Amino acid sequence: MNYRITHQTHYEYAETVSLCHNQARLIPRSFFTQTCLNSHIAINPQPASFRERKDFFGNRTAYFSIEQPHNILSVIAKSDVHIALQTQLTSDMPWETVYHILKNTTDPTLLSVRQFVIDSPKVGTVPELTKYAALSFTKNRPLIEAVSDLTQRIYNDFEYVPGFTTISTPLFDVFKHRKGVCQDFAHLAIGCLRAMGLAARYISGYLETQPSPGKDYLIGADASHAWFSVYLPNHGWIDFDPTNNLMPDDRHITVAWGRDFADVTPLKGVVVGGGQHMLTVSVTVEPIVSKFVPA
Repeated sequence: MNYRITHQTHYEYAETVSLCHNQARLIPRSFFTQTCLNSHIAINPQPASFRERKDFFGNRTAYFSIEQPHNILSVIAKSDVHIALQTQLTSDMPWETVYHILKNTTDPTLLSVRQFVIDSPKVGTVPELTKYAALSFTKNRPLIEAVSDLTQRIYNDFEYVPGFTTISTPLFDVFKHRKGVCQDFAHLAIGCLRAMGLAARYISGYLETQPSPGKDYLIGADASHAWFSVYLPNHGWIDFDPTNNLMPDDRHITVAWGRDFADVTPLKGVVVGGGQHMLTVSVTVEPIVSKFVPA
């Protein structure tokens, strides 16, 4: 499947900003099931400097500075992406086996995976998460089956309520009130998996939303999305989407991954001046016809 993604971020400041430095993760990654065919970031006002590199996790990260006075900042990222549909993985490896492999390994590759077992800035393990996760991780249960069950339970037990949380809402508050959005549910699942000694990482990206029958795609109707991955030895990272209770397919487009949201924030920075501001974000994920044929 091929998509054209347009991610627009618009800031309006009450007072003039004299200087700003920014970091953006808005360009989708390329890996074995996904290829970013082309991409472009348009910034207004014109930045004085702009450079791109890959961060610690391999995410495409842009840095730019605006050194002229401005009251409006507009950042528009456009990308064309090819997604290859992969077959669903099956494995009967018990979750306890995965736990012991990660705990006792001396394999350099697996040692790098262990950074996703420990707490991170926005995901700390607490007894409540261990107790909640344990209901899915029963003795000798295959890892994939256990994680699928946890995903379904989060989907059933928690209510999707936009605006109830912010990026700074503690994970425990989400668990206590049983409300949140995709970011919260991804953090919750990650916290549960790490509480069981398993490796889990946060994924930011987009999800194509299907229009109503007979209707056109709505420009800007799609939004950023979040889900998680769990590590299975000999297979790699396996994605799960607790907001929709499914394993991501060719409608999920990955932008970045890390330990939690703090590692993959789409756009952040520091400004001099500005005062109060108004932020508007819109995303359009549109299927396209492409002549691209993956190798």
